Amino acid sequence: MPFRVTGMPALSDKAFKKLVIALAIYLASLFAANTLGLKIMPFLFGLHLSVAVFSFPFVFLTTDVVGEIYGKRMAKFFVLAGFIATALFILYSFLSIALPWDMAGEWVHQSYNQIFGISLRMAIASLVAFAIAEYQDVISFFFFRKFWGESKFWLRSTLSNLWSQMLDTVIFMTIAFAGVYPTPVLLRIIITWWLFKVAMGIVYTPLSYIGLRLLRDKDTVQA
Repeated sequence: MPFRVTGMPALSDKAFKKLVIALAIYLASLFAANTLGLKIMPFLFGLHLSVAVFSFPFVFLTTDVVGEIYGKRMAKFFVLAGFIATALFILYSFLSIALPWDMAGEWVHQSYNQIFGISLRMAIASLVAFAIAEYQDVISFFFFRKFWGESKFWLRSTLSNLWSQMLDTVIFMTIAFAGVYPTPVLLRIIITWWLFKVAMGIVYTPLSYIGLRLLRDKDTVQA
């Protein structure tokens, strides 16, 4: 019996399971970027690069793939799920940092508060960036779809990512790392992170087509 959500396609049991796995990949990539992205590594020409560039492109690519198969409503549902998950993480982080420490855990007290305090700031930055960049990605992706229909998925995805990744990078990095890194370093991180995320999105394009192939289900009934 198909699974149906009002205003969305009816899903077979198989399609529903694959969509849940796609959501798991989406959320795991989002949280990996939020919690691990504090680490920066050296890049070409003395520039710096956040390790989140390897996980975060999956966030935008997943909404593109899901939107291509199941439409704008489903893509926005994924964005909403990411927004709620990030907001909940912020709540848990506030609670965890605020609760008192037992003496047995004092050895990790300072490091814990330092790391997760910054991760909390990164989560807030991600939440704000989400409210703007992710929805812009969905809107721009379907804007380009009006011109090309279902053809040129790679081009529609790349163009929407160019714009939305720029917004996300500027907003996220400014909120998360202003005052943490010197301004010249922060500017270099923003530029290289944006360009590299877009480049990684292009590199990941074959994975997008694999995702499209895997998510398509002949039993999906359009609402």
